[in-house]
Amino acid sequence: MRARILAFVQTLRAGGLDVSVAETMDAVRGVAAAGVEREVLRESLAACLVKDEADRPTFDRLFDAAFPLVGVERRAGARRAAGGGVGAVATAGGRGTAGGRGRPREEPAEAERRRPAPARPPSASRETARTPQGLEDRSPRDAARRPGRVARRLALMRLPFDEFTARDVQEARDVVRELGRRLRARLSRRERSMRRGRVDFRRTIRASMSSGGVPARPRFRARRPARPELVALCDLSGSVAAASELMLGLIAPAADWFRRAHLFVYVDRLCAVSIEDGHVAPGGPLDLHARSDFGRVLEELWGGRRDLLGRSTLLLVLGDARNNRRPPRADLLRAVHDRVARLVWLVPEPRARWDTGDSVLSRYAPVCDAVLECVDLAALAAAVRQAL
Repeated sequence: MRARILAFVQTLRAGGLDVSVAETMDAVRGVAAAGVEREVLRESLAACLVKDEADRPTFDRLFDAAFPLVGVERRAGARRAAGGGVGAVATAGGRGTAGGRGRPREEPAEAERRRPAPARPPSASRETARTPQGLEDRSPRDAARRPGRVARRLALMRLPFDEFTARDVQEARDVVRELGRRLRARLSRRERSMRRGRVDFRRTIRASMSSGGVPARPRFRARRPARPELVALCDLSGSVAAASELMLGLIAPAADWFRRAHLFVYVDRLCAVSIEDGHVAPGGPLDLHARSDFGRVLEELWGGRRDLLGRSTLLLVLGDARNNRRPPRADLLRAVHDRVARLVWLVPEPRARWDTGDSVLSRYAPVCDAVLECVDLAALAAAVRQAL
């Protein structure tokens, strides 16, 4: 039975339910305590393995496939065939009674336990063979139709931004919060490794004198590096608004890692923002229906916010560089680039659409240290990690 429970857990994971190793161990112990009667088995496994009631229909469907009713029907047939009840016995030659010399016939329950386990239906085998990694080979919409939070998360990660609905954006905020925490932890680990640097043998030996010559506490040469500053400019025009909002949510948990972090959004004007409960909160007037004008934004950045740009500043720009055929002011972007440590531009559009229509990305790209394509949430997270 333990092997069948473990196979069933693999089927649940393939179906999109998130089951941990500890929960699997609880399920095995729970079944050992409660018994293997089918409905008791169902409820025992559900209590240990189902964390969200929305996943219960998926659990029941996979349970019926992994533990079919055929076993119950066989037990009922065995009881009908026994006829004489629990105390009935038989011998090989027709001899024997309850106290006789003949070999007693097995009880139906014992006979059922000695039977080999019923073969799993082909559909259940196919479900078990599927793994969460296999979902990545499916299209985003196919994965979205699969039940479970894991499958939904994979679908959101691979869904292009231009196909996002309002519901997709709402659900993606939860994914972005987790990705932001991971990004913050990654930056902290990198800082710790940079802080340690190479071992300073002279200082290590000198410090070991207090412990009898045992270098119990190594000393390192590198000093703690200064944290960089961050300035982020995100386009909130309709074509890329979802990507900008999610990128701001991704950066917000890691903002305190930087010495200073300044987040801005723009359409035709620059506006400082903050992230509150996963939503963008503008700190000033912002016209979302205006016509995009990044050239004017550069003028405001250079004229009124130049003090935010320094030799340790990382400037992160997210936008499609569509400027409604207004002056792009690439000369100002070059001046900004010469003032900061690094300039990275993230483009939430497929490369095939770059420089089409009113896009002037070719005017800005030569000035940037890196131009990265990020058409979905997975690519956006990877680009932000690469930029930082």
